Amino acid sequence: MAQLQRLAIAPFQFRDGQIILTVEQQHYLLRVLRLRKGDRFIAIDARGQWWLAQLEDASSAQIKEPIDAKTELPVEVTLIVALPKGSGFDEVVRQTTELGVTMIVPALSQRTLIKPSPQKLARWQRIATEAAEQSERQIVPVILEPVPFSTILSSLSQEVSQEANMQFICVARGESNHLLTCLQEKKLANIDGKKNIKIIIATGPEGGWTPAEIEHARAARFQPVSLGRRILRAVTAPVVAMSLIAAVWESNNFIETF
Repeated sequence: MAQLQRLAIAPFQFRDGQIILTVEQQHYLLRVLRLRKGDRFIAIDARGQWWLAQLEDASSAQIKEPIDAKTELPVEVTLIVALPKGSGFDEVVRQTTELGVTMIVPALSQRTLIKPSPQKLARWQRIATEAAEQSERQIVPVILEPVPFSTILSSLSQEVSQEANMQFICVARGESNHLLTCLQEKKLANIDGKKNIKIIIATGPEGGWTPAEIEHARAARFQPVSLGRRILRAVTAPVVAMSLIAAVWESNNFIETF
């Protein structure tokens, strides 16, 4: 069914075996894709389930059958991203969604130069939805409202971390171990099949995290890690981090040294 279009559907749109399409979805299916009554598409319910759906009329579709799909990473990844300047965060959302992120938390760091408008959050969620549909995700990542990095750390420190949780903060300079090495070690330590493994990883702004922010993260049990010897842009670092996580957890082979 790779040729069928995928469409993210909100839970409230499912009613008695039918899908009630929004005005935007009607336009997309009928005007952009030029589907007609009887044509089929794949509905993604954003909670991990796919459904084969058949267009009934301009405003509704009938659910035909569930589809068994396994496209998600075997770990949950929360990505804390210090907001970059300009519109760079749009691409961060798009590309990390394609790579398998579960949740994105925009962070206001001490060196953040932008203060996003409320409309930005709706735009980012729309980008995540489109990227999830395109990349055949089973879920649509959640984008939270931007908050100060210190607030995020304080919130996390109040939660009881599960044994398998991994928390990393990417730093540009210093002698920190490479993220790849740390991920491999953590995966080997959990090779006995522990479930619900969660990774939280934070990437910094232009100019990097301040020493105080790094120390605050350490106090919240974040492990400083490196993404390599070069200085990456704020929009590049989260994509590199997600690529490494996906590579380690979707591969049966380990690289012994980096």
